[in-house]
Amino acid sequence: MKLTRRAALITSAAVLATPAIRRAHAAETIKIGVTSPLTGPAAEAGRFMQNGLKQALTAINAKGVLGKQIELVTEDDATTNPGAVLAFSRLANRGDCVAYIGSIRSTQVNAMAPDVQKGGKPMMIGGTDPMLTHMGNPWLFRCRPNDSYSARVIAAFGVDELKKQKWAVVNSTDAFGSNGAKALLGSLEAKGVKPVLEQGYTNQQADFTPVVLAIKQSGADVIGTYFTYETDLGVFARQLRQLGVMTPWVGSPSIVNTTALNLAGKALFGTYGVADYVVDASPEAKAYGDAYLAAYKSAPDNQSSWAFDALNVLTNAITAAGSTEPDKIRTAILAVKGYKGAEGEYNFDQNGDGLHGYNIVRNENGKIIFDRHIEMA
Repeated sequence: MKLTRRAALITSAAVLATPAIRRAHAAETIKIGVTSPLTGPAAEAGRFMQNGLKQALTAINAKGVLGKQIELVTEDDATTNPGAVLAFSRLANRGDCVAYIGSIRSTQVNAMAPDVQKGGKPMMIGGTDPMLTHMGNPWLFRCRPNDSYSARVIAAFGVDELKKQKWAVVNSTDAFGSNGAKALLGSLEAKGVKPVLEQGYTNQQADFTPVVLAIKQSGADVIGTYFTYETDLGVFARQLRQLGVMTPWVGSPSIVNTTALNLAGKALFGTYGVADYVVDASPEAKAYGDAYLAAYKSAPDNQSSWAFDALNVLTNAITAAGSTEPDKIRTAILAVKGYKGAEGEYNFDQNGDGLHGYNIVRNENGKIIFDRHIEMA
């Protein structure tokens, strides 16, 4: 029987609509899922993350991976734990993502982790809570140093270099802040220092006056902090100085993020921080920073640099594996040694941690000045 042109077109469309054809069409690109804060209080941080990914993607796709282009599929985590879980669920339910790039927020990574483990595909993360890579989940790979390193560096710098003994430790009560503070308290104890104040706070609060007054009354001669959100840190910094507290301050990486610097302004002048990304820390960091500045007309921070490195490490692993099979990608990531990224030199250990040190920096009139890199065994 001879088909009419209309019937032939309908038949052709029906064939193209079969699951096998749809899968073949989808396989024209290698898809990587991304959860990112496109809305909510961390939306600006999400913009930095997206810029870092785009910068990496352009160079990667100029060469291709296994003869294909990389396609990023992004879902908004809305800067909340439920939002992160929902965003990951949407990506996982697609079925065509070979791996994922998750969050810089430890609390959100922790919320997604059970579903990531169930799905059995690699996820690159930026959350620095040490427990994330020590809870038996073989699919989480960290592209920043964890807070067991940041705590040791903060304590070493504050006690040995600044010669401070009376510490006020201030931290978010979420997973990142609590575990960071726990690590800092342990590092200080190892140096024979017992803080005069341990003070927690709730994320995204508008008034830090009680926290500042507690610091003022404690007699502390140095402040060590773990702030999850840069917006919180900006409010805290301004209120700290407005209430006359000029105590030296050594903070976790959020103290040098662009969002915090813009919000706090002069209130952060003279502070110190540990930073995984600093433009002057290495030739690779400088090259990344220069390219980012040229492309986006603003300086990058670790919100973008970790994502840039994550996509590069992941796609290099896919190339090395010669496959998009999860187990083969996982093995290739763990085999990464001596890869020099924007954040530092990646040497993945058996737990999935790629970086093992931090940079000490100082805020000099709004400019972040690199002091030194401290690598931990």
